[in-house]
Amino acid sequence: MRVIRGLHNLTASSRGCVATIGNFDGVHRGHQAILQQCREHAARLGGPLTVVVFEPQPREFFAGDQAPPRLTRLREKVRLLGHHGAEQVLCLPFNDALRSLTGREFIDQVLVDGLNVKHLVVGDDFRFGCDRRGDFTLLEAVGREQGFGVEHTRTFTVDGERVSSSRVRTLLASGNFTAAARLLGRPYSVDGRVVRDQQLGRTIGVPTANLPMLPQPLTLRGVYAVVVELENGERHSGVANVGFRPTVGATRPTLEVHLFDFSGDLYSKRMTVVPCVRLRGEVKFDDIEALKAQIERDQRQARRYFATAAAGKNAALPLASAPLGRETASSDSSLAGDSAEDNDG
Repeated sequence: MRVIRGLHNLTASSRGCVATIGNFDGVHRGHQAILQQCREHAARLGGPLTVVVFEPQPREFFAGDQAPPRLTRLREKVRLLGHHGAEQVLCLPFNDALRSLTGREFIDQVLVDGLNVKHLVVGDDFRFGCDRRGDFTLLEAVGREQGFGVEHTRTFTVDGERVSSSRVRTLLASGNFTAAARLLGRPYSVDGRVVRDQQLGRTIGVPTANLPMLPQPLTLRGVYAVVVELENGERHSGVANVGFRPTVGATRPTLEVHLFDFSGDLYSKRMTVVPCVRLRGEVKFDDIEALKAQIERDQRQARRYFATAAAGKNAALPLASAPLGRETASSDSSLAGDSAEDNDG
């Protein structure tokens, strides 16, 4: 798997490819079907299967904080694309220069001169170019002129509805992790590297492993019972907070996890956090003692959930289809950590 940042980094071996273009946020089963479609053409035509993505995503560029939250960071997206057959990812910076290209200029610079594409798979509603003339019809016309094929993506449905990133977000926000996993083809998870903070959690008996989040809208927010997979393959249950922790005055989002019955140094280690059930939302507490009392209740509730689901370290993930009971407390969803620097690596 090769990650190519910008057209200027394309090489001869990168060209003559079968390509698809999009955000591919979440790399859900609909995206996986597109990649399978591309693999069929790559096997027939040769050349690397190439996925063209943008950073930031176009809606993030135009809408900022009003853009939908991401399901996957770029690093995780690239890993998943490779897992499902992509041989290279061309990551284009979405900036004023790119947005100012007309539809034809985008085709000429990216698809023809850049990638020398042999075949392109895109949605028949795909739109691009500052002149709003970039569409499936224009792609077909230029393809006939330049000698590359163009076809639209096949619709992929689950439970009678088209699979989409927005549908996954809606399910996650409602706490339906079971249905979200059906659309994703895997449990939803957050991956990252543990960073050091002020270690406030240790002072109240709740040590946490903290994963910094991007300064973007959050897909999840609140307190969750989670299963954590460590680099060595070990699995541990625990309770996690995703949010801004107003009780302790944090200004940047963090995912912080308390692992049950675990001791060891996790700093600088990577971990994967799988939310299984939503316990509550976040509200600011008056003081640390009130927060500590709520954290203890959260832990008891999470342990009861896992015990009921008979979830051991090697058991199947007990994903819930709804939040656990009524959200009684409220809280700042904080587990008492502190904010950390962003890290998408």
